[in-house]
Amino acid sequence: MAQFLRRCRERTRPADLGLPSGARRRTPGLRREEIAVLAGLSPTWYTYLEQGRDIRPSTEVLASLARVLRLSNDERTYLYLLATGNPPSDERPRNDTSDDAVVSSVVARMAHNGLPVYAADIHGDIVAWNDTAVNWYTDFGALPDDRRNMLWWMLTAPEARDRFVNWEEETRDVVGRFRRAAAARAWDARFEELTGMMRDASPEFREWWSSHYVSKQRTRLRELWVDGELRVVQLAVLNLADSTRSVVLHLPPDETDATPG
Repeated sequence: MAQFLRRCRERTRPADLGLPSGARRRTPGLRREEIAVLAGLSPTWYTYLEQGRDIRPSTEVLASLARVLRLSNDERTYLYLLATGNPPSDERPRNDTSDDAVVSSVVARMAHNGLPVYAADIHGDIVAWNDTAVNWYTDFGALPDDRRNMLWWMLTAPEARDRFVNWEEETRDVVGRFRRAAAARAWDARFEELTGMMRDASPEFREWWSSHYVSKQRTRLRELWVDGELRVVQLAVLNLADSTRSVVLHLPPDETDATPG
């Protein structure tokens, strides 16, 4: 949390909050004292936050910091997860009641439209897929169990860079969603295992992870090269039961009003 607050403070321009920029500033963005005053906090107490001391900010303090630092909704949720282990009260996760057998059945029933369908758990581990997903992406069944993960494949497989028209944008977005999910489950050993694997294997992951980029799943356009042809689809996600299992649907781009991003 200390690193995240510091990065958000450094990127916030004084002029955005009506403060003079001044040529004598020696730090990028806002000073700690300025953040503290604007958020109604003691400068010393806020400094302790950025130093990573063992203090627990209230939800009121977190809301004030999110406002002053002009955090996006995704970043606001991430801040709450880091500080309390829970998202804001308006975005609490539901209980885990789904299982892979149910997900596999859903994928099987949706697999007849000639487009890919696959399902993943909260870590991005692929738990079900149809034959078209194999053709468009990779043969998930041929991957080792602990490597059957969409983000791992996107980061490490040369074929992934060939498949995605906008590989960097797509992969960075998945990293942001992985970070958001991991922050909600600090106790989850699978997140720790995957993070270590990807740190060791991918310089891009190390860069994006250290930047604290965070995002959430949204319906968006995805462009892929399949059998030498450009395929453009709407990527839509159906969360089952509790959002720990999701079915990823590929739809013709004119079936929704979503835009890329």
